[in-house]
Amino acid sequence: MAKSNPIEIDKTTKNYRLWEMIPGIFAWTVILFPVWGAVLVPKYVAYFVIAFLVYWLYQSFKSSILAIIGYFKIKASKNTNWLDFFRQNKDSSWIEYDRISHVIIISSYKEPLEVIEMAVGSLANQIDIDLKKINVVIAQEERAGKENNQKTIDYFSQKYKNVFGGLIFSEHPAQGKPGETIGKHSNEAWAAKFFKKKYIDKGKFDINHLTLTSCDVDTIFHPKYFSALTYRFASTPHRYLRFWQSPIFWHNNINAVPAPIRMIGVLGNVIHIANIQEPDGLFFNYSCYSSSYKLIDSVGYWDLDMIPEDWHIFLQTFFATRGLTQVEPIFLPTVVDAPDGKDYISALKNRYSQSVRHAWGAIDIAYAIEKAKVHKEIPLITRCLRIFKLIQTHLIWSSNWFILTLGTSLPVILNPRFFQTAIGFNLPRISNIILTICLIPLTIIIALDWILRPDSQKKGFINVLKNLLQWPFMPIATLTMSVLPGLHSHTRLLLGKRLEYKTTAKAPTSPKN
Repeated sequence: MAKSNPIEIDKTTKNYRLWEMIPGIFAWTVILFPVWGAVLVPKYVAYFVIAFLVYWLYQSFKSSILAIIGYFKIKASKNTNWLDFFRQNKDSSWIEYDRISHVIIISSYKEPLEVIEMAVGSLANQIDIDLKKINVVIAQEERAGKENNQKTIDYFSQKYKNVFGGLIFSEHPAQGKPGETIGKHSNEAWAAKFFKKKYIDKGKFDINHLTLTSCDVDTIFHPKYFSALTYRFASTPHRYLRFWQSPIFWHNNINAVPAPIRMIGVLGNVIHIANIQEPDGLFFNYSCYSSSYKLIDSVGYWDLDMIPEDWHIFLQTFFATRGLTQVEPIFLPTVVDAPDGKDYISALKNRYSQSVRHAWGAIDIAYAIEKAKVHKEIPLITRCLRIFKLIQTHLIWSSNWFILTLGTSLPVILNPRFFQTAIGFNLPRISNIILTICLIPLTIIIALDWILRPDSQKKGFINVLKNLLQWPFMPIATLTMSVLPGLHSHTRLLLGKRLEYKTTAKAPTSPKN
């Protein structure tokens, strides 16, 4: 794969600014529609709400069914010896298992050693693979200070001496390039370029046989993740056009965080299993993911001005490869910490801030639209579907709660005369029936998350009780920990107020197997 020369787009144009406003405009239009529509066009509001409820019912059952299928795939993957599986199925077109090496970039900024230890320790626990094939890059920030960074270097250099093929420390300069923003994206871009210059360009690694994994400091990889990744990379014909994504669970400290955060985690854990199996194949890599080093290198690494780097790096490669880049699942859970804090309130604030940052990914909509306009070599339907997926995700994120709650009641409250009509009288009843049926997939999701948790997180009567009694408060949790921060982020984008990167505070915890 030759290094591409991406077509640059002008992010200062009026059109680009208009596309950036789409999520906020859509969100506020949908949220306010039941208010003014209840007076002017109540019948259309009712039809809209019922249509959305039917869509929500479909999505709920689809997610639960795919999650059940994913659960059994996870069980099968855990029971697979990927090295033996490679030997049994090896084809002449495959790359030899022991020729493949892995580079893992762990982005760090002032995190405690115990937190960074979570990621590094899980890499040292990989099985069915030679640890000398694993190369760890702890990507530090110069702005963290010499004392902090040296302490990290001393600790890990001593503890993991001669464990990995390489244990490398990079330091991203405090003074970045013009237009560069602070965050994981710019740090890992620096680290990846540093590794290429120091090791790949000097012939120590063959970039054709090298994967690149992006992760956070609190990531705990499944012990078989890199043997499974080796198998996937070796056997996939289109290995240089692929990302690999595992389901990510907040299981490491799920019982230690406030109930609102825990509920969001439970829903997210299982829905992620479903998302990576979407029949349309339009899902994106997120948070912690792997790819071929060659693919990331071909687009010049992560853009330096885009804070939400995960979906964006996919879009970079998607447009650079004529729309051929795809994401494939690896059904081995990656465990991370749920957002935490020094106390209850600070934990909630940290989760809120994290969700605001994640929702800022809506900025990719403008990027995707402008890129789609110039990459006409990609089929129109392919470009449109990717843009639709972006808009759909962010629109539902910031507006679903208002439709499901206020949308079903406001029309008849604000317009009593509408209640006298057949559709007005039946709207609350239809809504109640559909939302009651939705309790079935919700129960499945809750049960699956419990089954998938480590045994250590399922012990104790009080623990079981608090995990059961929290669910009547789910509407409050989803509003405050997901929907409002999403709306906050989309409104900032609508108003042109840029977001500054803030790391999510994580309390040191011991990995749970």
